[in-house]
Amino acid sequence: MINGEMQLNAPIRWAMVGGGRSSQIGYIHRSAALRDSSFQLVAGAFDIDAEAGRQFGIRLGVAADRCYPDYKAMFEAEARRADGIRAVSVATPNGTHFEICKAALLAGLHVVCEKPLCFTTAEANALLALARQARKIVGVTYGYAGHQLIEQARQMIARGDLGEVRIVNMQFAHGFHSAAAEADNPSAKWRVDPKIAGPSYVLGDIGTHPLYLSEVMLPDLKIESLLCTRQSFIQSRAPLEDNAFTIMKYTSGAIGYVWSCAVNAGSMHGQKIRVIGSRASLEWWDERPNQLSYEVQGQPAQILERGMGYLHARAIEDDRIGAGHPEGLFEAWSNLYYRYALAIDATDRGDAQALREIRYPDIHAGIDGVRWVENCVRSADNGGIWVKYT
Repeated sequence: MINGEMQLNAPIRWAMVGGGRSSQIGYIHRSAALRDSSFQLVAGAFDIDAEAGRQFGIRLGVAADRCYPDYKAMFEAEARRADGIRAVSVATPNGTHFEICKAALLAGLHVVCEKPLCFTTAEANALLALARQARKIVGVTYGYAGHQLIEQARQMIARGDLGEVRIVNMQFAHGFHSAAAEADNPSAKWRVDPKIAGPSYVLGDIGTHPLYLSEVMLPDLKIESLLCTRQSFIQSRAPLEDNAFTIMKYTSGAIGYVWSCAVNAGSMHGQKIRVIGSRASLEWWDERPNQLSYEVQGQPAQILERGMGYLHARAIEDDRIGAGHPEGLFEAWSNLYYRYALAIDATDRGDAQALREIRYPDIHAGIDGVRWVENCVRSADNGGIWVKYT
């Protein structure tokens, strides 16, 4: 990947729903998608305020007549164009995701969606059926999974370097909402409104990130049951939680822990995952994403560095600049959007073999996140009891 050569014959004509001027996440979508010339932004419904969205799109270089007032108008108009869009990214509040994704798939478009994909597993399974019927991909932006050393951890665990996996300890525990930040911040306010955010705050908003990393690193680890307790330390957020602890029993006999928290005062980000085996452990921290700690019992601890020749070949594929130069979240997102483009291309060409070899957070990752949140909420709202994972 470090040579930066184009892998597609032409960039994918692409649009955004949301991601306008006030969006917290719109810029990284565009930066990642455009980084490798795999996508071309040609249309958008960027803002709930149609005129603000039009002005914003024009400043991005999108033609005025392709800056639409809403996603329905965009999908209808673009379908009539010979040069219409092939894919769309959804960067809107949670409560809109299902209807927009559904409409996009019915319009014959590939979809990249912010998480959560929707609110219920029934909705998620409906999107899966539509995606299969339309023969389109659905990507979910678990952006941290694009970091090179996540793939390195996956390969080391598969190789047996850790021995039998016993414990998976996960957390995403920042402190930026330790006070009622949403009181005067519209971008934060909707996240604690059940009508828009859904049945959870931190479980769905941040807890699913390290959960997905665990699924990448340990694809064969399956949850058997879980116990969750959640709290609203800022009372105005109730019934949504700003702190939650989840314990999971896996079918293999291993156990997992997830701490999801927005009130960890003083913590910048606090997303970590530690996989503990019978012989060794691995730990990755997103504030130091270019290092992977590898600790073998009875030996000196090792730090594996991004970009080095001793890493697995699949990890090296994600390299964007030589070792020693730090890569960050924008590079990780770019890796995912690059894979989305390859998956879209392979799907449209009917190349099932190529598609199988592309790892990216797909609709099944989205379903898994929705399912986990549902089970956590069910456990917590019944008094923090063990529930069978359904």
